[in-house]
Amino acid sequence: MTRSASKRSMLYDLGAVPVVADALDAGQVAEAVAGANPDVIVHELTAIGPIDMRHFDRDFALTNRLRTEATDHLLSAGKASGVRRFVAQSVAAYGAYARTGGPIKTEDDPLAAAPPREMRDTLAAIGHLEEAVLGAEWTQGIVLRYGVFYGPGTSLSPGEEQFELVRKRKFPLVGDGGGVWSFIHVADAAEATVAAVERGRRGAYNIVDDDPARVAEWLPGLAQTLGAKKPMRVPRFVGRLFAGEAGVIMMTDVRGASNAKAKRELGWQPAHSSWREGFAGKDGAAGARDSRAAA
Repeated sequence: MTRSASKRSMLYDLGAVPVVADALDAGQVAEAVAGANPDVIVHELTAIGPIDMRHFDRDFALTNRLRTEATDHLLSAGKASGVRRFVAQSVAAYGAYARTGGPIKTEDDPLAAAPPREMRDTLAAIGHLEEAVLGAEWTQGIVLRYGVFYGPGTSLSPGEEQFELVRKRKFPLVGDGGGVWSFIHVADAAEATVAAVERGRRGAYNIVDDDPARVAEWLPGLAQTLGAKKPMRVPRFVGRLFAGEAGVIMMTDVRGASNAKAKRELGWQPAHSSWREGFAGKDGAAGARDSRAAA
């Protein structure tokens, strides 16, 4: 399903049968789902563009509607069509888990109950999605808590925003860099999603690689792979000026996630077991460096 008729040919080329519909229009969603008569619905709807960490909820406003209103529309349409499994995108990164206890969280650990002011609406929308999908007793509801995406088509890929900020030394290390991030290559995320469609059971799964890492470790590592200078280090109060409280928390205090459940129950193993190798691959930082050298 796409809201843009211009994307039809691209979706055909990818092997899909496109349907043009507005996910925020309950009638259009109902018609699209009824026409497809699916066994499974996979809900990956987002509308994420450039993000200013100081105005996180503002920049996620449409995505938040897709995670609340559109989720409800899809669930209603799926129930009417007798969908046996409903797989939806959730988040294991960006402070989704409570910032208490150990650095690595499992699916049994609580989600954030007191997010920073700039992220309250966004994390509330994620909570709504999870509650609605997992609470749908008429189907097998599955939520996939993805880590930070990197690889083709993401902001962590050659020439894209985050890599360029690191390369130009505009992505500083804030405070002690103690926040723990869990990454996932988009190809591995896709494989995990297929595994969930085929073998998943009701519940949540962390879809992350095997190597959660502190910002103080992965950010200098990425800079080195890019052939860039070490990132500047700034105190928390300076970080708060350009990234807001949400940005500071993501750099200093967020928790990582364990993929043990997904590997055990889905029979899935990320091909990129660590961001270290993934960033250095041909579609990662090394690829960006080699392309600049060739140019």
